[in-house]
Order: sequence, then C-alpha cells, then structure tokens
Amino acid sequence: MRFPVQLAMPIVAGLLHAAGVAWPLHWMLDYGQPQWPLQLLSMALLGGTLLGASSAGQAALRAWMFTTVYLGCTFGWLFTAMHTYGGLPAPLAALAEWLLAGALAIYFALAGGLWWRLAPRGVLSGALLFGLLWMMAELARGTWLTGFGWGAGGYAHLDGPLAFFAPWLGSYGIGAVAGFIGMAFAQALLGAMGRRTPGGLRPSGTAALLSALALLIAPQLLPATWNQWTRDAGTFSATLLQGGIAQDEKFEQSSGVPQALQWYAAQLLSASTDLVVAPETAVPLLPQDLPEGYWDRLSTGLRSQGHAAIFGIPLGDSQQGYTNSVIGFMPGQAQIQRYDKHHLVPFGEFIPPLFRWFTNLMHIPLGDFNRGSLGQASFAMPGQRLAVHICYEDLFGEELATRFTDPANAPTALVNVSNLAWFGDGLAIYQHLSIARMRALEFGLPVLRATNTGATAIIAHTGVVQAQLPYGPAGVLQGKVQGRLGLTPFARWTAHWGLWPLWLMGLVALAWAAIARRHSA
Repeated sequence: MRFPVQLAMPIVAGLLHAAGVAWPLHWMLDYGQPQWPLQLLSMALLGGTLLGASSAGQAALRAWMFTTVYLGCTFGWLFTAMHTYGGLPAPLAALAEWLLAGALAIYFALAGGLWWRLAPRGVLSGALLFGLLWMMAELARGTWLTGFGWGAGGYAHLDGPLAFFAPWLGSYGIGAVAGFIGMAFAQALLGAMGRRTPGGLRPSGTAALLSALALLIAPQLLPATWNQWTRDAGTFSATLLQGGIAQDEKFEQSSGVPQALQWYAAQLLSASTDLVVAPETAVPLLPQDLPEGYWDRLSTGLRSQGHAAIFGIPLGDSQQGYTNSVIGFMPGQAQIQRYDKHHLVPFGEFIPPLFRWFTNLMHIPLGDFNRGSLGQASFAMPGQRLAVHICYEDLFGEELATRFTDPANAPTALVNVSNLAWFGDGLAIYQHLSIARMRALEFGLPVLRATNTGATAIIAHTGVVQAQLPYGPAGVLQGKVQGRLGLTPFARWTAHWGLWPLWLMGLVALAWAAIARRHSA
C-alpha cells in the first residue's frame, strides 16, 4: 500500500469501530439495525493493515492509530464534562481527552506489535492469538490504574449473534471472539489474494473463514432457552425517578438544590409501587446540612409507606471523610440499609497522586470521597435482593460479581443510580445504557436505572430495554420487574476468580506463540 493509504486505513477502521461501539447511528439514521457488523468490519480492516505491516514497530503504530481514533471519538463526552461543567479551557479539555485516548491506545499498540512478531504460521492459530492479545489489551485498559474500559468492542454485539457468549465469557470475552473473527476474515481474504502472512505462510483461508462463520451462525440455530441460566424469582412493581436537573444548577443553593429536595421528596412519598428508586445524589446535601425538619419528615414518611425506597445522598463529615452513598428504607426493617460507592471516578470523586493541579483547574464539588468496600450486601426487600451500585460502577462486571460468591444470597436484580448530566445529553447516556444491558446479559438479571437526566430505564434479564424515559426532562417511570434466581457461568467464575481466567488464557496463548516462534526460527 502507498503511504497515504497505509495512514488512512487505521484511521478509517478506527472511525468504523467507534461507529459500531459508541455512536447511536441507528437513532440518527433511523434505520433501527444493530451496529455489530461495523465493529467486525473495523477489526477485519485493522487485521488487514497489520498483515500488511513490514515490521513489528509498524504494526504497533497502526494499532495505536486505530485505537487512538476510536477511543478519542468514543470519549467525546469527556470534553463536555471538563469544559462545559468543569470550567477547563476548551483547548486544554480537548487535549486532555485525546491524550487519554493516546495513552490508553499504548496497550493496543503492544498487542499489535506482539502479534506481528509472534503470529503463528497457521491461519486459525494466528487469528486466535490476535483475538486473545486484543482481549488482554482491553483487560489492561479496563482494570489497570483504576481502569477505564469504556467503549470496549464487546458492547457492539448486544443485538448481534455474539451476545450469546455474554453469560459465558462476559464483554471482554466477546471482544476476543470478535477479534478472532475480524482477523480470520482478513486472513481469508489474504489467502484468496495469494499473499503471505507475517509467518511466511500463504494460507487458503478456508478453515479460518468457516470457523468465523460458525461463531456467527451457530448461536442463531440454538433455542433461546438453551442459554437461559436464571429462573423467575417473582415480579414486583417499580417506580424510577428522573429529576431532570441541569448539572450547572444541581448544586446551586438558590435553584437546583431546593428543586431537588422538593421534587424527589414528593415523588418518593407519593409512590405506590413495591419499590421506588431515585438517582445518585438525588438528595444533594449531607443529612446534617438539610433544611430543618426535612430529614425527619422524609424518613418518617418512607418508613410508614410500606414500600421500599432507595435514593442517593452524600454522607459523612469533615473528620471521617465523605462517601457517595445510597440508602434504602425497606418494609419491616427499622435499620436503614446503606451502600457506599467503591469504584470512584478519577478527578471527579478522588484525586490521583500528582494530579491535584489538574483538578484545581476544574470546578467540581465534593471531589474527594472515601471508598466503600467490595462485595457490600444487597438491599433486601420482600422476595428480592437488590445489588445497588452507583453510576459507572456498572462498567466493572468483575466487581459486581463479588456479590455472587454465596449463591443462596445472590442478587435477584441490579439497581444502578446515576447522574450523567456532567456529560451532556449525547454519547455518554447511550453508551451507559449499553453497559447496563451487557451486565443484564452477563448476570441474567434485570437492571433498574434511575438517573438525573437519562437513561432512566427498566432492562430485562435478556438485555432488552422494557421501558425508558426520554432524555433530559423530569419524569416518572413505572413498570413491572421480574427478579431472577440462579447464576450464569460468568457470574460463577468471576465471583471467585475475577477476570484472571481470561488473563490466563491470553498469557498461555502468548507463551505458546513465543515458544513456537523460537522453535521455528
């Protein structure tokens, strides 16, 4: 390929990957089709560019370009948070977003370079190694240095055939399967064109193509009940609240705070369903800072209502520190249930070492919280156990899995409370809904999402959105929720071993490829 084409291909492939994973094209274009083929096409194009590389360094550069483009286009909402609401100058906010994308892309550059260096002579084994190396790069991005796995390739397949693998392998495992398929297609085309692989083999490509097609077709031939791992635990009614308070007003004492206190209290106390859920920091003040009599009226009213109520509120004091928390009033229980957020947001909820200067440039309230423990107890209501978590904690399925170590007390539903008003009304809301849908598939449980501005939704255990409020304005969403008993394979192995089985698969493949290459040299 000529140099301009070599430069353009990773960029085009990166844009396609962002379109397949992170952009709601089916809303903008109104054709309503799943976007998973775009993600597979982007991986095939990336595979082609790596196959055409003349060195490991060139392959690494192309993988880095691909990933920087796709992550930079996926993280666009960070600019809104840092500039519009954080007060960071626009050039610095844009630079920070793309520097983050470029830094995270280094993992994928290493994967591309290692694959070129170690790719086996066999087409199938080369595609398998690529899928596992790509998965390891996504694992590193999603777990190291607090982790930021937003926009991983597996999320493109929520409505595609590879969703079949979610309750087995989780989103990272789906990413490995997609990587295998993409490279298999690329190598099959390479074989049809009579070109050689980096290992020097001129493949026929037939076996690789058939294997990739089997992974796409086989799930469609199996009955849906074959992959259902959880069973009915009873149905309950739920009310989800969306306050619709703009972020620039949310913590304003003269506007957003009185509005939130009045509106959420009225809705919490008037709900007639089995459960009512209000979003993250629905009550935006510490209990000791609330207007006189407010907390007594709210808590007394909720205890007398006879239904379960859950809402977000900051807790703590200047001596012991503060927590981003959720509290629950449960029927027949005198003690208030509590959940403290464990996985805090860098810069928003805790300040990484050496970065206080950066945080000082932004105007974000309550930016340094204490961390809650892993595996906190579910909120118990009659017949159900609710695994409460806050905002982007639902990005970390391996951390939610710590709630499933005891099958007898495993959650029957997931409840997420969020405030995504920091990120505007665009990509972040759409992407966060996709994340919640993936958790539903991985654990075989329904997900309830109560948010400030969206996406407030009820998601079935199949990952299907049953009901949803429009983005932005205040609203009340009511619906029926079917709790589920039982554990998926993903819930079982991650509850005890986290993501280490996936890491082990990748490391074994890497070691095998290195040994095989050494013996063939």
